[in-house]
Amino acid sequence: MELDLSPKLAKKVYGGDGDGGCYYAWCPTELPMLREGNIGAAKLALQKNGFALPRYSDSSKVAYVLQGAGVAGIILPESEEKVVAIKKGDAIALPFGVITWWYNKDDSELEVLFMGDTSKGHKAGQFTDFFLTGANGIFTGLTTDFVKRAWDVDDDTAKALIGNQQGKGIVKLDANVKMPEPKPDHRNGMALNCEEAPLDTDIKNAGNVVLLNTKNLPLVGQVGLGADLVRLEGNAMCSPGFSCDSALQVTYIVKGSGRLQVVGVDGKRVLQTIVKPGNLLIVPRFFVVSKIADPEGLSWFSIITTPNPVFTHLAGSIGAWKAISPEVLQAAFKVPAETEKLFRSKRTNDAIFFPPPPQ
Repeated sequence: MELDLSPKLAKKVYGGDGDGGCYYAWCPTELPMLREGNIGAAKLALQKNGFALPRYSDSSKVAYVLQGAGVAGIILPESEEKVVAIKKGDAIALPFGVITWWYNKDDSELEVLFMGDTSKGHKAGQFTDFFLTGANGIFTGLTTDFVKRAWDVDDDTAKALIGNQQGKGIVKLDANVKMPEPKPDHRNGMALNCEEAPLDTDIKNAGNVVLLNTKNLPLVGQVGLGADLVRLEGNAMCSPGFSCDSALQVTYIVKGSGRLQVVGVDGKRVLQTIVKPGNLLIVPRFFVVSKIADPEGLSWFSIITTPNPVFTHLAGSIGAWKAISPEVLQAAFKVPAETEKLFRSKRTNDAIFFPPPPQ
């Protein structure tokens, strides 16, 4: 049975307008490649004064701030709390065992995307979060005498710790509640703004890319994932290519729209579609993918299931065809020498991204 590779939108799991925000996730039953690839994907949307209660997860993740600004509390195992100011474009690596909380004090919505590896999780293709507090927090599962003994508190305090917070996952705080202020030095090594970082590739009138790897954000090594932010100019094209180190690529469309094609085994086109903001799709290992932006451009954020991914591009100045002998190309395509020369002479200056054709 063939897998459905078509892009999907996230669905609400919990939360609402009165709760300070919502948590959304992509379901493996709708996007089977999540289960096949052991990948989880979710979004957190916080309104003003929305507070995502402290939790840890069964999966390592990369977080990417899609819009807004706020504060993230990040506690690595056996480390002090890092209180980090976050804003649109920030990428944050979240290894196993990290405890996080998220808060939005601004009028505009804070939206954070999470993508990660569920191979060691409870459910393939789905994150399972464990909340420290709230109506579904770990305190509610412990008896009062265990809480009293573990934290050395009296009966009334234990009952308050267990029962006072009735919210689940996300709550809306009163405007007068004071939360920790972010510390500038806490961003170091914790977050990288992909919209402000030096470009790894920049092709005039075509597109650019920022890679997230162990060099600019060492924590991704612990997460075991790489990531990138790609921005295609209007009507530009991203070269057909594939991940040559058996990694999966999980792509979220951030902005704009465009056409996408994926070619799989036996030269079969397994997907031809239009992608739009909010779409999530997964390209299977070694499958070839290419995109052409619509006039307004196309941007996407991807994770790759290796911290330092390697791609083979099939077109452009660094395309694999350029390395193959002319005689081999003639024989492989069954074309005369003139056709091979014409084919080889094209795209000698453009790499990865191609500007729109002249009008």
